[in-house]
Amino acid sequence: MDCAEEVSLLRRALASRAGIGELSFDVMQSKLTVTHDAAQVTPHQIQDWIAAAGMRAEPWNPNADPRPWQPYLRPALAALSGLSIVIATLAGYLQSGTSLWQFLFAESSHAQGWPLLFHITAVLLGFGPSVPKAAASARALRPDLSLLMAISLTGAAVLGEWSEAATLAFLYATAGLLETWSLRKAQSSVAALLQLTPAEATVVHHDHEHRTPVSRIAVGERVRVRPGERIPCDGIVLEGESTVDQAIITGEAAPVFKRPGDTVFAGTMNQSGGLELRTTSEATDTALARIVRMVEGSQQRRAPSEHFIERFARYYTPVILALAVAVALFPPLLAGADAARWFYQGMVVLLISCPCALVISTPVTIVSALASAARRGVLVKGGAYLEDAARLKAVAFDKTGVLTNGTPTVDVFRPVNGKPAAEILASLAGLESRSEHPLAAAIVQYARQQGVEPFTVEHFQARSGRGAEAAIGAHTFWAGNWRFCEDKHTNWQAIQTQLEQLEDSSHTAVLCGSDQEVWALIGLRDPLRSCAPQAIADLRRHGVNQFAILTGDNAVTANAVGKELGITRVHAELLPAEKQQIIQQLRERNGTVAMVGDGINDAQAMAAASIGIALAGRSTDLALETADVVLSSGDLRSLPFLLVHARRAVGIIRQNVGIAIGLKVAFLLMALLGKATLWMAIVADMGATILVTLNGLRMLRSTYQESRSEN
Repeated sequence: MDCAEEVSLLRRALASRAGIGELSFDVMQSKLTVTHDAAQVTPHQIQDWIAAAGMRAEPWNPNADPRPWQPYLRPALAALSGLSIVIATLAGYLQSGTSLWQFLFAESSHAQGWPLLFHITAVLLGFGPSVPKAAASARALRPDLSLLMAISLTGAAVLGEWSEAATLAFLYATAGLLETWSLRKAQSSVAALLQLTPAEATVVHHDHEHRTPVSRIAVGERVRVRPGERIPCDGIVLEGESTVDQAIITGEAAPVFKRPGDTVFAGTMNQSGGLELRTTSEATDTALARIVRMVEGSQQRRAPSEHFIERFARYYTPVILALAVAVALFPPLLAGADAARWFYQGMVVLLISCPCALVISTPVTIVSALASAARRGVLVKGGAYLEDAARLKAVAFDKTGVLTNGTPTVDVFRPVNGKPAAEILASLAGLESRSEHPLAAAIVQYARQQGVEPFTVEHFQARSGRGAEAAIGAHTFWAGNWRFCEDKHTNWQAIQTQLEQLEDSSHTAVLCGSDQEVWALIGLRDPLRSCAPQAIADLRRHGVNQFAILTGDNAVTANAVGKELGITRVHAELLPAEKQQIIQQLRERNGTVAMVGDGINDAQAMAAASIGIALAGRSTDLALETADVVLSSGDLRSLPFLLVHARRAVGIIRQNVGIAIGLKVAFLLMALLGKATLWMAIVADMGATILVTLNGLRMLRSTYQESRSEN
């Protein structure tokens, strides 16, 4: 099971059976979970019903080794089908004894010998795997695309048009691959996410401690986490102080200081100090584990229930079949007409009804649109997401790394005691060059940009959650937050107003000085990305007027970013599950909603959105795999291009469907009047196919006019 068509087939096979309850589909792992009444239904019966639908079921075993060849079987069969057509064409040319020009433009003739053999081979390879599904559909009197294809191939074969049949089978096999090409990668990224949680943890029991597998740790146990270790379980800090990098869960740009009473999450990194915590959840129910489960089920929720052509085939197939039978039988039986002639007309009807143009009308447009979008740095993982993008009504953004650069920079450097700025900056750079804190790296980079060489420091000491200090000459130089200033008994209150102004304007404030004297005030901020304002302005110009910011950062910083961009709907200090809830609310109000994110903490919201969009070069592996669209340039100004490009693609798809159906209707009317010939059937089929192909290929040329200027 690896596509929406097979999910629909399994639903029809099982949902109406007595004793069958809930059906849960996990396309990513090819897993079906059936809730059933054991008194009425046995697992063996369920397997038989699935087999009757043309598929095969095996009991789920997560530890079983997958068949190494299975992911490559369908692509290999499609490729071999296409190769057989090429060989048949070459064999026919060599057999004809004509020039290449004459061969290409000669009237159709029945293939014989090697060309016929390779055309039949192409049909078997391209459509063979779908024969059981077509047979099951016929038995259930529920025509679907596979049955439609079987009837069309039969009609072409009866008329001896094996070249037509082979081409149709190859196109059908190729179209089926478009829906499944990205699913197999997702499972490996989820497995990588699970590795963020350590296998063992240190459990404390009164006067001793021991290492225990994380899977065996119960709720309420006391766990010790040393500096540099990942936190094994969700919990509450009991003892110790430390900074914790919890960006994978909350998306916060800087590590967060933790003290007794604070919450910590499994998979986050303890940095500077030792912590002891009381666990609040088992390993299978942590925030990280819930994110994994959410991502694993995302493909099922977002897979379209049915495609247009499959719905159309429900009515088209029985109508065409009945019409062909009527054309072949009624004139001879009712009017004594020539039976051979009207049987021929009935077969012509079947060939005219060949859905080649319909089958290719959507894929050729989608593939062209995906290819041209890729050249613009927009990677769309399937046609369904392109269609969703065309209906986009609202966009939600993560803040850190998406709307902002994701790395803090020094924005304000303000000496406050008359010391030379160069001396202060050299002392500060020397101190921070010994620290691993992200803010320290920003300060060192700022000093280098100013051409300042760091002083040499000795006896460096980091103060967890406060700052750092070291000896420079005969004095102790320090840098940190206002709490560190209080600990040092400095005169920081004299600049308290300046400090508050910095923090109110979305800056992170750092003070530095020597001994009990404050020398300077430094303001750091995560600046707005230069592409963000133009991207939002262009989206508004194209009709998207609902925007939201969803972030784990503090409300002051988030609101400041929202004010700069003109976004009033700002939600701050969110956990992943809360982001997901807000996305669901936006979908209820607006319909189609996109979530633009870059981290593991955004994966849950991206899975819940109509379209998940990630930024390449900035996003985690899980975010890239969860996303339906990846902006490979990392430029938000690609979003309005995606919107316009998707709308144009949907318009061309509608044109193609109209062309395919319109031509068939016209020639079917001629067949009903007994005026149709084989060449007319070929014109109806191949003519429509050529028209929709050329029309779809227009998507290779982007017509989006950029209104932006590079910043």
